[in-house]
Amino acid sequence: MSTITEAVNLVENKLKILLENYNFLKEENDLLYSKLTALENTMIKKSQLFDELEKKYQALKIAKTIEGSKEDTRETKLKINALIREIDACINQLSE
Repeated sequence: MSTITEAVNLVENKLKILLENYNFLKEENDLLYSKLTALENTMIKKSQLFDELEKKYQALKIAKTIEGSKEDTRETKLKINALIREIDACINQLSE
């Protein structure tokens, strides 16, 4: 009888330890998921900020090239030609 009781107590103790480990790991997993979500949101915001800054940089670059700095004369001409082509395309669409 005592052997069976000892075996049952041993199983109960191991089960308690297993449940404690399960609860600890579940809480840790929930915490890690919340951190992951926060980091993903931060990454999305940083990506949006990067895209916005990239657009501002490109606009500034275009403004500087249109301004006519001597180093970017070729690029300025290319930008102006591209703008003219866009305007021509818009005029063609409006005339159709």
